[in-house]
Amino acid sequence: MLILAIDTALDYCAAAVLDTNTQTVIAQETQPMKRGHAEALMPLIARVMTDSGIAYLDLDRIAVTTGPGSFTGLRVGLSAARGIGLAAGKPVVGLTTLSAYVAPLVAEGQEQPIMSAIDARHGHVYFQVVAGNGATLMKPAVAPIEETFAAARFGTLRMVGNAAQLLADLWPHDQMGPSSVDTQPGPDITWVAWLGAAVEPGESPAKPFYLRPPDAKPKASTPQVQIGPRA
Repeated sequence: MLILAIDTALDYCAAAVLDTNTQTVIAQETQPMKRGHAEALMPLIARVMTDSGIAYLDLDRIAVTTGPGSFTGLRVGLSAARGIGLAAGKPVVGLTTLSAYVAPLVAEGQEQPIMSAIDARHGHVYFQVVAGNGATLMKPAVAPIEETFAAARFGTLRMVGNAAQLLADLWPHDQMGPSSVDTQPGPDITWVAWLGAAVEPGESPAKPFYLRPPDAKPKASTPQVQIGPRA
C-alpha cells in the first residue's frame, strides 16, 4: 500500500510517502513552523511526491492529522488531503495528533503507560493516556494541568508531546515523576503514515478533532462575524 501522509496540526509542516509492502518511507520532508502552513504545504507535498517517484493516481490512501492543534493549521492539512483524495479518487483517513505522538513509544513494546500531551494554553492541555500496548487508559480530553496528575495511578509515565516538559516540570513532588520526557513540536510524519495504513477508512474520517468549544464567540451586535473553534 502506498500512503501519502500530511501533518500541519501543530508546529510542523510535513509530508511523507510510505510503501507498506517494502516497509519503506520513500520520501519525506518536515519543516518546523508556527505559521505559514498554507503557503508552505502544497510546494512541500509536490517536492515529496517528486522525490518519491510516485504519481498521485498510484497512491492507495491519503492520511492526515485531525487535531488537537492549531485550528488554522489543521484545516490547511485537511483541505489539502481532501483535495488530493478527491482529484485522485483515493480514500482519505484522519489520525489524531495524540495518537500519532504515542505510536512510536507503543511500538517499542515497553510496559510503562504513556501520556501524550499538547499545550492547549491558558493552563490547560489536551492529553491522552495509553498502556504500553496502546490500550486506552484515559480517553482524549482537554483539562487543567493539575487534572492530568491523576494519571499517576497507572504507574510511572513516559511522556511525549509539545506539553510533555511543561507537565513534567509541574508534576507533584509527592508523586513519581515521568521516566522519560519527549518534547517535539509535532508528531513524526512517518508514524502518521503508518497509522494511516493501519486504520479502516470508514472508521477514521478526515474531520477536525475538537475537544473544546470555541475560544471566542461573535458579539450579538455583529452576528455576521463567525469565529471558528480552536482544536
